[in-house]
Formats: sequence, C-alpha cells, structure tokens
Amino acid sequence: MRRAGRTAALLVVLSAVLAVLGTGTAQAAGYRYWSFWEGSGTGWTYATQGPSLVRPDDGAVQGFRFAVSEDSQDSAKPRRSPDFAEICADTPAKDGSKRVALVIDPGTAADAPAGETPPAPRTACAQVAPDASTAEALASVAKPLRYGSDALLCAISGYPGSGCGEQVSGDGHGTPAASGSATPAESTGSSDSAAAGGSGGGPSVGVLVGVGAVLVLGIAAVTQARRRRG
Repeated sequence: MRRAGRTAALLVVLSAVLAVLGTGTAQAAGYRYWSFWEGSGTGWTYATQGPSLVRPDDGAVQGFRFAVSEDSQDSAKPRRSPDFAEICADTPAKDGSKRVALVIDPGTAADAPAGETPPAPRTACAQVAPDASTAEALASVAKPLRYGSDALLCAISGYPGSGCGEQVSGDGHGTPAASGSATPAESTGSSDSAAAGGSGGGPSVGVLVGVGAVLVLGIAAVTQARRRRG
C-alpha cells in the first residue's frame, strides 16, 4: 500500500511537470525576417553587422535569406553557394568601382506570409563605388527595398509586400536583423533572453522555476504521506 501511494504521488508530480513544460513550449514563437550572411569560402557565416554598416571588398559575396527563424544560430542560410566567379562572370572589373556578388533567397512557401508566394532565389553582381556598403550594393540590383521605421530591412525586390520582422507561431525565439545592427538581438534593443525568456528553444527561466516549485510541492506531499502512514 505504501509503495502504491508513493507511486501515485510521484505520477501526479510527473504529470504536473509535463504540463508546465508543455505550457512553455506552446507559448514559444519565432520571427519572420530577412537574415544577412557573408560568404566564406564555400559556405555562409551569419553577419555580425547590418548591411548598411558592412563595406565589403571587391570580390566579396553577400547573402540574404527570408525565413522564420529562432535566432542567429538557427537561421536558414541562403540555398545558393557563395561563388563570386560564377555570379560575376559577366561583369568585368572596372577602375574606380568594386564588384560585390549577391545571393538573394526569398525562402520557401512555408515561411511566406499568408497570401504571398516567394519568388525564385536569384543572384546578382553589383558594381558600385569602392566605399559602398552592402545595403547600397543591394539597392543597385534589387529595388524596391523596404525598410521599417527602426531601420529593419523589411523587403527585397518588393517581397514580402507587407509585414516586417513580425512574430509568428513556432518552436523558438528570435529577432530580426536591422540594417545597421551589430547582432539580431541588438536590432530590437534587447537580448533574446530578455525578450523571449531564454537563449534558445528550450524552456524559459520562468518555466524552470515553475517546474522547481512543482517538484518541491510534490516531494513535500510524498514525505507527508509517508509520515502519516508511519
């Protein structure tokens, strides 16, 4: 009987813990935005500055990807390789200018806002002034661009037609990249952990505190039950 009572009490505690964890997961969300990448060899590296601050050298490759992302660590990369020679093959070098290869990936239908269809990924070779920023290079080949009041890059070549870094249902948290931000988190003026309650897709601090409280109450209940039977 004692074993049965303890087992029942532990099952109640476990059910409460799972309920708290389930609540934390259901409240999670992501953000839909254009992320900014820099070509590195044959791969991509998430940019540490916004496109208006980066002034790439001649021969650089810069990428943009539209997707729903948790944060900079889980952001979807452009699906084209950063191949400068291929992208700028038909754009000869010219004195007094530099060439910047751009990969523009509007993402998949799953990440598109309701009622919109993403255009096909494309590449372009921007020939701009030697001191031009990535934002200026992008503007020379992918108009119209749309920016938010807080300098967020909202649309490239008119896509998407509306919205800007909006929060959507998802499995994690994230923040949109601003045209002049050092990191995605800084673009909103707060850290991911402060805004979302955690640095990743796991339970937030509040959820873990709740779990701890449930465990303490459960242990106390089991202990009290054992004393009464003793």
